[in-house]
Amino acid sequence: MTVQQIPDDHFHDECGVFGVFGHPDAAALVALGLHALQHRGQEATGIVAYDGEQFHAHRGLGLVSDNFSSKEVIERLRGHSAIGHVRYATTGEVAIRNVQPLFADFEFGGLAICHNGNLTNSYHLRKQLVRRGSLFQSTSDTEVIVHLIATSLKSTVEDRFIDALRQVEGAYSLAALSADGLIGVRDPFGVRPLVLGKLGDAWIISSETCALDIIDAEFVRDIDPGEILCIGAKGPKSLRHYSRAPSRLCVFEHIYFARPDSIMEGVSIYEARKRIGAELARESPVDADLVIPVPDSGVPSALGYAAESHIPFELGIIRNHYVGRTFIEPTDHIRNLGVRLKHNANRAYLNGKRVILVDDSIVRGTTSLKIVEMVRNAGATEVHMRISSPPTTYSCFYGIATPERDELLAHRFDLKSMAKFIGVDSLAFVSIDGLYRAMGEDKRNAETPRFCDACFSGDYPIPLIDHEAGKVSTQLSLLAESA
Repeated sequence: MTVQQIPDDHFHDECGVFGVFGHPDAAALVALGLHALQHRGQEATGIVAYDGEQFHAHRGLGLVSDNFSSKEVIERLRGHSAIGHVRYATTGEVAIRNVQPLFADFEFGGLAICHNGNLTNSYHLRKQLVRRGSLFQSTSDTEVIVHLIATSLKSTVEDRFIDALRQVEGAYSLAALSADGLIGVRDPFGVRPLVLGKLGDAWIISSETCALDIIDAEFVRDIDPGEILCIGAKGPKSLRHYSRAPSRLCVFEHIYFARPDSIMEGVSIYEARKRIGAELARESPVDADLVIPVPDSGVPSALGYAAESHIPFELGIIRNHYVGRTFIEPTDHIRNLGVRLKHNANRAYLNGKRVILVDDSIVRGTTSLKIVEMVRNAGATEVHMRISSPPTTYSCFYGIATPERDELLAHRFDLKSMAKFIGVDSLAFVSIDGLYRAMGEDKRNAETPRFCDACFSGDYPIPLIDHEAGKVSTQLSLLAESA
């Protein structure tokens, strides 16, 4: 018997970060915040706390509940400030040495740091640092930032941070903890999200607002693109490592990554997904009896599609929420049935019906094929698929786990061939213009797009230094693993 991955053909955000400054239960609050961010990474998690004299750390592979459900663990993480991280591994080994936050002792004292995103010049910087004598202990590009801080000749923690960040390219949000306080950083384009919250006199930073809700914290504002927010005894102080650029928040946050109950840059994720579904219904109507979401990520868009098209919405596919990411597969036959561990057809509603399946994206198409087959086997007479994102034709280099471009179904096939591959009667994606309309934007008349949509358009706003230098082989990817 071997342990195999449950079939999953979605993109995955790689990480979530959460930090607390100025609360006696800082580590416990961070653990709760990480629970709310669990969707952003399920491979590993860690917390580092500071009690005024010492840093205390606990890291482990697996879910937050696997590592921080023990009272004894939380009690060991003493202090009024703490940061935490959830990680989704993309390349390289899933090993304890890559679990964040990373911690190092510097000339100025200890510093813990964790990261959501990807540095697009990490291989280039790493090679320079190794040549100058740096010894790396992990394969995470977060450690590149650690070494840049360590080798900086600036005197203060803040200035060292700025010095380090001026050398990196990429999409990132950072949470760091020093003896002086909590630091939150967002990349100059704001591709990766980060927000500021408050709980009484305590300050919070988080990848999403839903994690503020779980601890009853107040949302204060989004941390700006290019901002370094230093939170100490006197409260937050804002610095800039670059002049502020127009925000290019990853549009997939609105389509899939963020939790529906989060708000990003003033936009409700749940409402945005419903509006995308409505736009999809206007662009690509079809006669049918039912609108069925592919759970769970397809639910809000399917609700929007159903309301706009006046076709009944039903839960025609039921998801099993009690299945982990891996399971035991004794035979090839059982392996091929793996998709049913997550999804099962609601036969009573599908039999004899013309159905519209609504999902957020198609990556390789393998899961879509199995779901369509399952719906047809349940008696559906027609199966039409509607996707609440444009065709994904380019890989992401900004912190999203994506296949090589040649593996993307939309890059390999035209629309008709894609429909044939997954076995549907018709297939349609929302257009890029329709996606922006759902967000209240007119992309055609905008000087600069509001979002990063490189996976659809190929318009990469941040230089791909390592990629363009040809440093994207499997071996080199292991050295430039994203946080």
